[in-house]
Amino acid sequence: MSQGLPELFRPLTVRSMTIPNRFAMAPMTRQASPGGVPGPDVAAYYARRAAGGVGLIITEGVRLPDPAAGYPTSIPTLAGDDVLAGWRRVTDAVHAHGAVIAAQLWHQGAARAADDGVQAVSPSGVDGSGATTSRALRTDELPDVAGQFALAARNARAAGFDAVEVHGAHGYLLDEFLWEQTNLRTDGYGGSRTARTRFPAEVVAAIRAAVGDDFPIVFRFSQWKATDYDARIAADPSELQELLAPLVDAGVDVFHPSTRRHYAPAFPELDPVLSLAGWTKKVTGAPVIAVGSVGLDTAFRDEGPRTSIAPAPVDAVVAQFEAGEFDVIALGRALLADPAWVARLRDGELDGFNGYEPASALGSLH
Repeated sequence: MSQGLPELFRPLTVRSMTIPNRFAMAPMTRQASPGGVPGPDVAAYYARRAAGGVGLIITEGVRLPDPAAGYPTSIPTLAGDDVLAGWRRVTDAVHAHGAVIAAQLWHQGAARAADDGVQAVSPSGVDGSGATTSRALRTDELPDVAGQFALAARNARAAGFDAVEVHGAHGYLLDEFLWEQTNLRTDGYGGSRTARTRFPAEVVAAIRAAVGDDFPIVFRFSQWKATDYDARIAADPSELQELLAPLVDAGVDVFHPSTRRHYAPAFPELDPVLSLAGWTKKVTGAPVIAVGSVGLDTAFRDEGPRTSIAPAPVDAVVAQFEAGEFDVIALGRALLADPAWVARLRDGELDGFNGYEPASALGSLH
């Protein structure tokens, strides 16, 4: 194994948070919090991964309090005394193993799928195919949505979280503002790339005002959508910079570009090697979390039957880290299969890792 592997076990400090190593648990939806309240089982679930060597836990998506923001109700929230007490159990359990934890704040937008009488909302009322699936948010409603993100972030800090991650990926609300296919607005929040970034940046600014200057804010974004793997919010690095710069100015500390393959080149016509994580770091200068099928030999959500997925070498991860493409690497399915994956890698015992079996999964990436 490359000499770069020990460097992945060095700490990283971002504002008030010090991650003990460069491995994160990727956010994975579980729908295991009845009534939105995370129970002792949730605390045990995250604690197992912290005990297994993960430096940074990123929670499953946490829905905002507005019923239109998320479904079902078994997805946890960040509002209410019983909810915050439940999250305090989680954060205490993770901290007991020396790891840090970030709450991912999630508004599903037009992707909210339910037949419960609650209408979904989105930038323009349409999904990526152009179908009308939701109600377009009025301009005067946007400050309230930003305020919901800010309140959730403030509550996260009060519950002992070390950071928050804003979910702006995969075709959910904030990504729907970034993507020209779903943002058809003409009111100053749509049109140019800078205008499409305006509302996500306002959300980040509201969170920054709510949590103070020392609390880290991570922003997750993606090119791909759950309904369109070939989608792009940026066709080249200059467009990527144009979209991300306002987010940096608003207060983003770390970017988490979500990809299905961490090793895939983002703009192969310009560079046959550099990943989306690498380009993000290059155009923003901010720390970056890379993700996407780490340690497994097939991409997340590959087409075909859901059979066992075999392990793959992590040499590409080490090479990317040595090349400066990312600061933290996030794992999903590998940690579902083996909570101690990171410790096994550290101790040279990863040969015993048998891969991922979907039927036994405890969560799904989003």
